[in-house]
Amino acid sequence: MGSKYPRSIRGCLPLWTLMLEVVFILIFFFFTNYDSSSQNQKKIMGTQVSLPLAVFQDVTIMAALGLGFLNSSLCRYGWSSLAFNLFMLALGVQWAVLLDGWLNQGSFGKVVIELSSIQQATMSAMSVLISAGAVLGKTNLVQMVLMVLMEVTAFGALRMVSKRFLHKDDHESMMQIHVFAAYFGLAASWCLSRPLPKGVEEKEKRTTSPSLFAMLGTLFLWIFWPSFNSALLDIPSRKTAVFNTYYALAASAVTAISMSALTHPQGKINMAHIHNAVLAGGVAVGASGHQISFPWIAMVLGLVAGLISIGGAKCLPVCFNRVLGIHDTCGVHYTFGLPGLLGGITHIAMLMIFSTGLSNNTMLGFLVLIWTGAFTLSVAMGLASGLLTGLLLNLKIWRAPHVAKYFDDQAFWEFPHLAVGF
Repeated sequence: MGSKYPRSIRGCLPLWTLMLEVVFILIFFFFTNYDSSSQNQKKIMGTQVSLPLAVFQDVTIMAALGLGFLNSSLCRYGWSSLAFNLFMLALGVQWAVLLDGWLNQGSFGKVVIELSSIQQATMSAMSVLISAGAVLGKTNLVQMVLMVLMEVTAFGALRMVSKRFLHKDDHESMMQIHVFAAYFGLAASWCLSRPLPKGVEEKEKRTTSPSLFAMLGTLFLWIFWPSFNSALLDIPSRKTAVFNTYYALAASAVTAISMSALTHPQGKINMAHIHNAVLAGGVAVGASGHQISFPWIAMVLGLVAGLISIGGAKCLPVCFNRVLGIHDTCGVHYTFGLPGLLGGITHIAMLMIFSTGLSNNTMLGFLVLIWTGAFTLSVAMGLASGLLTGLLLNLKIWRAPHVAKYFDDQAFWEFPHLAVGF
């Protein structure tokens, strides 16, 4: 027997995605060109291109391999986790390049593509890959296409508002990605959550081999996170951000492993905690890494982030599932959301410390209001756009998988060695 994946979707998915790709090709044909200025040619011929190219490669590895493998720990959803991640990344980067170009120039004219354009587009597309962890296994690929377009658009609009009206630079606006993506995913998951039958709960469990692949994704992210946190900074600030990110990651890794054993009745380590909590330091130090003057501050921040992440992993799943009705498949909230909140608060505190020399207290209060407003906006916009996207994903026209088919690759993939299918 073949798959019982609805025939209407099997016909609609290739048609819609191919039409969307053709539309992208036409838009790129009429509205884009490469930067061929003499200044850019000198950069390419010189050594100045080597560092941006290396950072771009690091960010791409984080997106394709790191986040792809990180979400592959479900025992019967490994194929979909990896392949859908790549699909969303490829689609999101194309849309983000166009959207960022139009928003930055304020019109629908020609978009000039540089290496930095693709790098920032890749980082913007990572917002969808983070959010997808909250709805993983409960959507089909058609719904994910809509989610890519909606979330990349919302995050691009957030960055534009932050830069144009709240005076944020590229780095500060990009570091909002953690809290925005986390609460976007949670809001969308709330709209899609259904009570799980007993058999489906079994499929959500982690097993040894997929957990090893997820740990591989964690290692990719852990290694390359300093590049992500420093990608959009100038050269002097970049070095400080790299150092502080590494110290914070090291502290959160030690804290996560220790606390995981401490909170277990028999003193054993939970691999799911390690997948997520060791990355908390990198998330928390993202916005303020270049402002921290001493390594011990970054290490304290990493330690606190690790504690918060482990605490969230132990307590929040029960609260979210039973009280709020939110099913967070991969623990996006305590991996990115809570450490991102800590990082946002730390960033505001660091800005206040750097601004204490202002003689006008009214000006300092105004700046604090602006910074707090920008941070709150990222959370609010993530929740609002995620809720809207979740409501759209819930429409019956998308033919979402039945709850009995959640977290199962057989709903989407061909398994020639199986005698019967779904």
